[in-house]
Amino acid sequence: MQDEGAIREEICEIGRRMYARHMVAANDGNLSVKLSENEILCTPTGVSKGYMEPWQLCKVDLAGKVLHMAEGFGPSSEVKMHLRVYQERPDILAVVHAHPIFATSFAVMGRALDIPIMPEVIVNFGKVPLAPYGTPSTVEIPDAIAPYLADYEAVLLESHGALTWAKDLQTAYMKMESVEFYAELLYRTTQLGGPRELSEDKLKRLREVISAAECAAKPEEIDRKEAGG
Repeated sequence: MQDEGAIREEICEIGRRMYARHMVAANDGNLSVKLSENEILCTPTGVSKGYMEPWQLCKVDLAGKVLHMAEGFGPSSEVKMHLRVYQERPDILAVVHAHPIFATSFAVMGRALDIPIMPEVIVNFGKVPLAPYGTPSTVEIPDAIAPYLADYEAVLLESHGALTWAKDLQTAYMKMESVEFYAELLYRTTQLGGPRELSEDKLKRLREVISAAECAAKPEEIDRKEAGG
């Protein structure tokens, strides 16, 4: 089990970063961390991520049942999509949801971030798919993101925002920064006449380098993925 006190402080610090970078407005967005097999620490509803206090955070189980909350600070109704990530991906320990301006603009337009424009984007994401629209606070959004959880680390939510996940909160947040950077690059290069995509030869070479690096770092994981098709 992770150190709950330290995680509470980290969630509040990441919330302040999100607010300072205009990734959320007012009380938007939510964060969560998996403390143990059946304990999730999440941000409360109706509280600005720029001003959260550690004692305001809620604890729920994997089914969404409240295990602990301060009076008046219940979990966000959007915790359902966080729980779906943890249910589908036992290896994931943190989820971040935000409304960064450029990424959300693509989501509102109904466009995925799928144009190969620079090596860092390919290495980080390959692409960021667009999950179909779901009514907020319902299981429609968890159902919409489910098909993307196994193969991606970020997704745009149509007409809503973005969601990232990782094995720790810092990495999940950094992925959100990277998604926003990617979206802003696509937007600005479009204003300049359109982005110049990496050629198929360059993409093939880049994938070979990535594959070689992954095999060297995690041979057992690569073998498992290949065995599963």
